[in-house]
Amino acid sequence: MASPAMKTFPSEADAKAHELLYQRCTDLVSSWPGCEGLAYIQLFRHEKGWYSGLSPHVGTMVADACFAARPSDVVVATVPKSGTTWIKALLYPTVHRREHHPAAAGDHPFNSLGPHECVNWLEYQLYAANRLPDLDGLPEPRLLPRAVAASGCKVVYVCREPKDNLVSLLEFVNSYNARNGRELVTVDAAVDFFCDGKTSSGPYWENVLGYWRAHLAHPERVLFFRYEEMKRDPAAHVRRLAEFVGLPFSSREEDDGVADAIVRLCSFDSMAGMEATKSGKTRLPVGDVANSASFRRGQVGDWANHLSPEMVRRIDAITEAKFGGDEDLLVSLGCSNHGILGLTLLHKTRIKV
Repeated sequence: MASPAMKTFPSEADAKAHELLYQRCTDLVSSWPGCEGLAYIQLFRHEKGWYSGLSPHVGTMVADACFAARPSDVVVATVPKSGTTWIKALLYPTVHRREHHPAAAGDHPFNSLGPHECVNWLEYQLYAANRLPDLDGLPEPRLLPRAVAASGCKVVYVCREPKDNLVSLLEFVNSYNARNGRELVTVDAAVDFFCDGKTSSGPYWENVLGYWRAHLAHPERVLFFRYEEMKRDPAAHVRRLAEFVGLPFSSREEDDGVADAIVRLCSFDSMAGMEATKSGKTRLPVGDVANSASFRRGQVGDWANHLSPEMVRRIDAITEAKFGGDEDLLVSLGCSNHGILGLTLLHKTRIKV
Protein backbone atom coordinates (compact mmCIF):
# COMPACT_ATOMS: atom_id res chain seq x y z
CA MET A 1 0.00 0.00 0.00
CA ALA A 2 1.53 3.28 -1.06
CA SER A 3 1.71 6.03 1.52
CA PRO A 4 -1.33 8.34 1.36
CA ALA A 5 -0.93 11.62 -0.44
CA MET A 6 -0.96 14.80 1.61
CA LYS A 7 -3.84 17.15 0.94
CA THR A 8 -3.15 20.39 -0.80
CA PHE A 9 -5.20 23.19 0.67
CA PRO A 10 -7.33 25.28 -1.71
CA SER A 11 -6.59 28.49 0.11
CA GLU A 12 -4.07 30.03 2.44
CA ALA A 13 -6.85 30.37 5.02
CA ASP A 14 -7.44 26.60 5.07
CA ALA A 15 -3.73 25.92 5.41
CA LYS A 16 -3.54 28.39 8.28
CA ALA A 17 -6.53 26.78 10.02
CA HIS A 18 -4.83 23.40 9.79
CA GLU A 19 -1.60 24.79 11.17
CA LEU A 20 -3.49 26.44 14.03
CA LEU A 21 -5.21 23.13 14.88
CA TYR A 22 -1.83 21.44 15.31
CA GLN A 23 -0.57 24.40 17.34
CA ARG A 24 -3.58 24.46 19.67
CA CYS A 25 -3.25 20.75 20.32
CA THR A 26 0.50 21.09 20.88
CA ASP A 27 0.01 23.95 23.33
CA LEU A 28 -2.65 22.01 25.24
CA VAL A 29 -0.56 18.83 25.57
CA SER A 30 2.52 20.85 26.54
CA SER A 31 0.54 22.34 29.43
CA TRP A 32 -0.12 18.92 30.96
CA PRO A 33 2.18 17.44 33.62
CA GLY A 34 5.21 15.71 32.12
CA CYS A 35 7.14 12.73 33.43
CA GLU A 36 9.51 9.95 32.50
CA GLY A 37 8.18 6.50 31.78
CA LEU A 38 8.73 3.23 29.97
CA ALA A 39 9.23 5.10 26.70
CA TYR A 40 12.00 6.83 24.75
CA ILE A 41 10.02 10.09 24.67
CA GLN A 42 8.79 12.34 27.46
CA LEU A 43 5.28 11.46 28.57
CA PHE A 44 2.44 13.86 29.29
CA ARG A 45 -0.49 13.05 31.55
CA HIS A 46 -3.84 13.49 29.84
CA GLU A 47 -6.61 15.21 31.77
CA LYS A 48 -8.29 11.80 32.15
CA GLY A 49 -5.20 10.31 33.72
CA TRP A 50 -3.40 8.30 31.04
CA TYR A 51 0.00 9.00 29.51
CA SER A 52 1.51 9.38 26.07
CA GLY A 53 4.11 11.46 24.26
CA LEU A 54 3.61 14.90 22.73
CA SER A 55 3.47 13.78 19.10
CA PRO A 56 1.06 10.85 19.55
CA HIS A 57 -1.17 12.96 21.82
CA VAL A 58 -1.30 15.72 19.20
CA GLY A 59 -1.65 13.28 16.31
CA THR A 60 -4.57 11.56 17.99
CA MET A 61 -6.32 14.87 18.64
CA VAL A 62 -5.88 16.00 15.04
CA ALA A 63 -7.05 12.61 13.77
CA ASP A 64 -10.10 12.82 16.02
CA ALA A 65 -10.89 16.22 14.50
CA CYS A 66 -10.14 15.40 10.85
CA PHE A 67 -10.42 11.67 10.24
CA ALA A 68 -13.78 10.21 9.19
CA ALA A 69 -13.92 6.44 9.49
CA ARG A 70 -16.00 4.39 7.06
CA PRO A 71 -18.01 1.25 7.85
CA SER A 72 -15.68 -0.65 5.51
CA ASP A 73 -12.52 0.42 7.38
CA VAL A 74 -10.49 -2.11 9.37
CA VAL A 75 -8.88 -0.57 12.44
CA VAL A 76 -5.86 -2.30 13.98
CA ALA A 77 -5.77 -1.61 17.72
CA THR A 78 -3.20 -3.17 20.02
CA VAL A 79 -1.11 -2.12 22.96
CA PRO A 80 2.41 -1.65 21.50
CA LYS A 81 4.57 -4.79 21.77
CA SER A 82 1.52 -7.03 21.97
CA GLY A 83 1.87 -8.34 18.43
CA THR A 84 1.19 -5.08 16.54
CA THR A 85 3.75 -5.72 13.80
CA TRP A 86 2.63 -9.32 13.38
CA ILE A 87 -1.10 -8.56 13.18
CA LYS A 88 -0.41 -5.84 10.59
CA ALA A 89 1.76 -8.29 8.67
CA LEU A 90 -0.94 -10.99 8.73
CA LEU A 91 -3.79 -8.64 7.89
CA TYR A 92 -2.21 -6.91 4.89
CA PRO A 93 -1.59 -10.04 2.75
CA THR A 94 -4.93 -11.48 3.87
CA VAL A 95 -6.78 -8.47 2.49
CA HIS A 96 -4.56 -8.09 -0.59
CA ARG A 97 -3.99 -11.77 -1.38
CA ARG A 98 -5.60 -11.53 -4.82
CA GLU A 99 -3.30 -8.71 -5.97
CA HIS A 100 -0.21 -10.19 -4.29
CA HIS A 101 -0.30 -13.95 -3.83
CA PRO A 102 1.40 -14.79 -0.50
CA ALA A 103 3.17 -17.79 -2.02
CA ALA A 104 5.03 -15.46 -4.40
CA ALA A 105 7.16 -14.04 -1.60
CA GLY A 106 9.82 -12.75 -3.96
CA ASP A 107 7.36 -10.33 -5.59
CA HIS A 108 5.43 -9.34 -2.47
CA PRO A 109 5.33 -5.67 -1.31
CA PHE A 110 6.93 -6.78 1.98
CA ASN A 111 10.21 -6.95 0.08
CA SER A 112 10.27 -3.17 -0.16
CA LEU A 113 7.86 -2.04 2.56
CA GLY A 114 7.62 -3.04 6.22
CA PRO A 115 4.28 -3.75 7.93
CA HIS A 116 4.23 -0.27 9.50
CA GLU A 117 4.67 1.23 6.04
CA CYS A 118 1.85 -0.87 4.60
CA VAL A 119 -0.45 -0.05 7.53
CA ASN A 120 0.58 3.38 8.80
CA TRP A 121 0.09 4.58 12.36
CA LEU A 122 -2.46 7.40 12.37
CA GLU A 123 -0.95 9.36 15.25
CA TYR A 124 2.73 8.54 14.63
CA GLN A 125 2.91 8.70 10.82
CA LEU A 126 -0.18 10.12 9.11
CA TYR A 127 -1.32 12.89 11.45
CA ALA A 128 2.14 14.11 12.42
CA ALA A 129 4.48 17.00 11.65
CA ASN A 130 1.61 19.31 10.64
CA ARG A 131 0.51 16.91 7.89
CA LEU A 132 -3.06 16.24 6.82
CA PRO A 133 -3.12 12.97 4.86
CA ASP A 134 -5.54 12.29 2.03
CA LEU A 135 -6.93 8.85 2.89
CA ASP A 136 -9.86 9.01 0.48
CA GLY A 137 -7.87 7.41 -2.33
CA LEU A 138 -6.87 4.27 -0.42
CA PRO A 139 -8.57 1.10 -1.72
CA GLU A 140 -11.24 -0.45 0.47
CA PRO A 141 -11.11 -1.95 2.94
CA ARG A 142 -8.70 0.68 4.27
CA LEU A 143 -6.34 -0.79 6.87
CA LEU A 144 -5.90 1.78 9.62
CA PRO A 145 -4.39 1.53 13.10
CA ARG A 146 -5.78 3.02 16.31
CA ALA A 147 -8.62 5.25 15.18
CA VAL A 148 -11.91 6.36 16.63
CA ALA A 149 -14.31 3.66 15.54
CA ALA A 150 -17.58 5.60 15.64
CA SER A 151 -18.82 4.78 12.16
CA GLY A 152 -19.38 1.07 12.47
CA CYS A 153 -15.94 0.13 11.15
CA LYS A 154 -14.32 -3.14 12.16
CA VAL A 155 -11.68 -3.25 14.91
CA VAL A 156 -9.01 -5.94 15.30
CA TYR A 157 -7.49 -6.04 18.78
CA VAL A 158 -4.61 -8.18 20.03
CA CYS A 159 -3.97 -8.68 23.74
CA ARG A 160 -0.77 -10.13 25.17
CA GLU A 161 0.11 -11.49 28.61
CA PRO A 162 1.06 -8.36 30.60
CA LYS A 163 4.46 -9.52 31.84
CA ASP A 164 5.55 -10.50 28.33
CA ASN A 165 4.21 -7.18 27.06
CA LEU A 166 6.30 -5.37 29.68
CA VAL A 167 9.50 -7.24 28.81
CA SER A 168 9.06 -6.72 25.08
CA LEU A 169 8.37 -3.02 25.58
CA LEU A 170 11.44 -2.67 27.81
CA GLU A 171 13.68 -4.33 25.23
CA PHE A 172 12.29 -2.12 22.45
CA VAL A 173 12.81 1.08 24.46
CA ASN A 174 16.31 0.10 25.54
CA SER A 175 17.24 -0.87 21.99
CA TYR A 176 16.35 2.67 20.91
CA ASN A 177 18.16 4.17 23.90
CA ALA A 178 21.30 2.16 23.21
CA ARG A 179 21.39 3.19 19.54
CA ASN A 180 21.06 6.83 20.53
CA GLY A 181 23.50 6.90 23.45
CA ARG A 182 20.82 7.23 26.11
CA GLU A 183 20.71 5.72 29.58
CA LEU A 184 19.00 2.34 29.68
CA VAL A 185 15.82 1.79 31.71
CA THR A 186 16.35 -0.72 34.51
CA VAL A 187 13.98 -3.63 35.01
CA ASP A 188 12.99 -2.27 38.43
CA ALA A 189 12.10 1.12 36.95
CA ALA A 190 10.28 -0.53 34.03
CA VAL A 191 8.04 -2.51 36.38
CA ASP A 192 7.23 0.64 38.36
CA PHE A 193 6.41 2.57 35.19
CA PHE A 194 4.31 -0.27 33.76
CA CYS A 195 2.29 -0.76 36.94
CA ASP A 196 1.67 3.00 37.13
CA GLY A 197 0.51 3.15 33.51
CA LYS A 198 3.45 5.37 32.53
CA THR A 199 4.01 4.03 29.03
CA SER A 200 3.45 5.59 25.62
CA SER A 201 0.08 3.82 25.37
CA GLY A 202 -1.16 4.39 28.91
CA PRO A 203 -2.34 1.72 31.38
CA TYR A 204 -2.27 -1.81 29.98
CA TRP A 205 -5.16 -3.20 31.99
CA GLU A 206 -7.67 -0.44 31.21
CA ASN A 207 -6.82 -0.75 27.53
CA VAL A 208 -7.48 -4.49 27.47
CA LEU A 209 -10.70 -4.12 29.45
CA GLY A 210 -12.03 -1.44 27.13
CA TYR A 211 -11.61 -3.55 24.03
CA TRP A 212 -12.74 -6.75 25.71
CA ARG A 213 -16.02 -5.16 26.76
CA ALA A 214 -16.45 -3.64 23.31
CA HIS A 215 -15.91 -7.12 21.85
CA LEU A 216 -18.55 -8.62 24.15
CA ALA A 217 -21.04 -5.88 23.24
CA HIS A 218 -20.29 -5.91 19.49
CA PRO A 219 -18.47 -9.12 18.47
CA GLU A 220 -19.36 -8.49 14.84
CA ARG A 221 -17.40 -5.24 14.95
CA VAL A 222 -14.59 -5.89 17.45
CA LEU A 223 -12.41 -8.98 17.01
CA PHE A 224 -10.42 -9.85 20.15
CA PHE A 225 -7.32 -12.00 19.71
CA ARG A 226 -4.91 -13.36 22.29
CA TYR A 227 -1.29 -13.24 21.15
CA GLU A 228 -0.57 -16.59 22.81
CA GLU A 229 -3.41 -18.26 20.90
CA MET A 230 -2.18 -16.70 17.67
CA LYS A 231 1.23 -18.27 18.27
CA ARG A 232 -0.33 -21.70 18.81
CA ASP A 233 -2.47 -21.69 15.65
CA PRO A 234 -1.71 -18.74 13.37
CA ALA A 235 -3.48 -20.20 10.33
CA ALA A 236 -6.78 -20.45 12.23
CA HIS A 237 -6.45 -16.78 13.19
CA VAL A 238 -5.74 -15.80 9.59
CA ARG A 239 -8.99 -17.52 8.61
CA ARG A 240 -10.84 -15.66 11.36
CA LEU A 241 -9.31 -12.39 10.16
CA ALA A 242 -10.41 -13.05 6.59
CA GLU A 243 -13.94 -13.92 7.70
CA PHE A 244 -14.13 -10.88 9.99
CA VAL A 245 -13.14 -8.37 7.28
CA GLY A 246 -15.60 -9.90 4.83
CA LEU A 247 -13.04 -11.71 2.64
CA PRO A 248 -13.35 -15.39 3.65
CA PHE A 249 -11.16 -17.96 1.94
CA SER A 250 -12.83 -19.82 -0.90
CA SER A 251 -12.79 -23.61 -1.10
CA ARG A 252 -10.16 -23.36 -3.81
CA GLU A 253 -8.00 -21.09 -1.64
CA GLU A 254 -8.32 -23.57 1.20
CA ASP A 255 -7.29 -26.41 -1.10
CA ASP A 256 -4.34 -24.33 -2.31
CA GLY A 257 -3.21 -23.62 1.27
CA VAL A 258 -3.39 -19.84 0.98
CA ALA A 259 -3.86 -19.30 4.73
CA ASP A 260 -0.75 -21.37 5.43
CA ALA A 261 1.13 -19.40 2.76
CA ILE A 262 0.24 -16.15 4.56
CA VAL A 263 1.51 -17.60 7.83
CA ARG A 264 4.80 -18.62 6.19
CA LEU A 265 5.17 -15.22 4.53
CA CYS A 266 4.64 -13.45 7.87
CA SER A 267 6.76 -15.77 10.01
CA PHE A 268 9.62 -14.23 11.95
CA ASP A 269 12.29 -15.92 9.83
CA SER A 270 10.62 -14.86 6.58
CA MET A 271 9.99 -11.25 7.57
CA ALA A 272 13.40 -10.87 9.23
CA GLY A 273 15.03 -11.97 5.99
CA MET A 274 13.20 -9.39 3.85
CA GLU A 275 15.35 -6.56 2.54
CA ALA A 276 12.78 -4.05 3.85
CA THR A 277 13.37 -5.43 7.34
CA LYS A 278 17.13 -5.68 7.11
CA SER A 279 17.82 -2.23 5.66
CA GLY A 280 14.51 -0.35 5.59
CA LYS A 281 13.36 2.41 7.94
CA THR A 282 10.02 3.86 9.00
CA ARG A 283 9.64 7.60 9.47
CA LEU A 284 8.32 8.46 12.94
CA PRO A 285 8.23 11.74 14.92
CA VAL A 286 11.49 10.79 16.65
CA GLY A 287 13.17 10.23 13.27
CA ASP A 288 13.77 7.27 10.99
CA VAL A 289 13.52 4.01 12.95
CA ALA A 290 15.01 0.81 11.53
CA ASN A 291 12.32 -1.69 10.57
CA SER A 292 14.39 -4.42 12.20
CA ALA A 293 13.69 -2.82 15.60
CA SER A 294 10.06 -3.95 15.35
CA PHE A 295 10.98 -7.61 14.92
CA ARG A 296 11.50 -9.88 17.90
CA ARG A 297 10.69 -13.57 18.23
CA GLY A 298 8.20 -12.79 20.98
CA GLN A 299 8.46 -16.06 22.88
CA VAL A 300 5.53 -16.81 25.16
CA GLY A 301 6.60 -16.80 28.81
CA ASP A 302 9.93 -15.03 28.18
CA TRP A 303 9.16 -12.81 31.18
CA ALA A 304 10.39 -15.65 33.41
CA ASN A 305 13.93 -14.87 32.19
CA HIS A 306 13.75 -11.22 33.20
CA LEU A 307 11.42 -10.66 36.19
CA SER A 308 11.97 -11.51 39.85
CA PRO A 309 9.31 -13.46 41.82
CA GLU A 310 8.38 -10.24 43.64
CA MET A 311 7.83 -8.43 40.33
CA VAL A 312 5.72 -11.30 39.06
CA ARG A 313 3.55 -11.30 42.18
CA ARG A 314 3.04 -7.54 41.89
CA ILE A 315 1.93 -7.64 38.25
CA ASP A 316 -0.24 -10.73 38.75
CA ALA A 317 -1.97 -9.09 41.72
CA ILE A 318 -2.85 -6.05 39.61
CA THR A 319 -4.14 -8.31 36.84
CA GLU A 320 -6.45 -10.15 39.23
CA ALA A 321 -7.60 -6.90 40.85
CA LYS A 322 -8.32 -5.23 37.49
CA PHE A 323 -9.89 -8.22 35.75
CA GLY A 324 -11.39 -9.94 38.80
CA GLY A 325 -14.85 -8.50 38.20
CA ASP A 326 -15.00 -9.94 34.70
CA GLU A 327 -14.89 -13.72 34.85
CA ASP A 328 -15.18 -14.08 31.06
CA LEU A 329 -12.08 -11.98 30.55
CA LEU A 330 -10.17 -13.87 33.24
CA VAL A 331 -11.03 -17.17 31.59
CA SER A 332 -10.09 -15.79 28.17
CA LEU A 333 -6.73 -14.62 29.46
CA GLY A 334 -6.05 -17.87 31.29
CA CYS A 335 -6.59 -16.81 34.90
CA SER A 336 -9.37 -16.98 37.45
CA ASN A 337 -10.64 -15.20 40.53
CA HIS A 338 -8.72 -17.75 42.60
CA GLY A 339 -5.26 -17.16 41.22
CA ILE A 340 -3.10 -17.21 38.17
CA LEU A 341 -3.19 -20.54 36.35
CA GLY A 342 0.19 -21.55 35.00
CA LEU A 343 3.13 -19.46 33.88
CA THR A 344 1.19 -17.34 31.39
CA LEU A 345 -2.13 -15.59 31.74
CA LEU A 346 -2.79 -16.60 28.56
CA HIS A 347 -4.54 2.31 24.21
CA LYS A 348 -4.69 5.55 25.09
CA THR A 349 -6.73 4.39 22.16
CA ARG A 350 -10.21 5.84 22.16
CA ILE A 351 -12.89 3.53 20.84
CA LYS A 352 -16.59 4.29 20.54
CA VAL A 353 -18.93 1.46 19.65
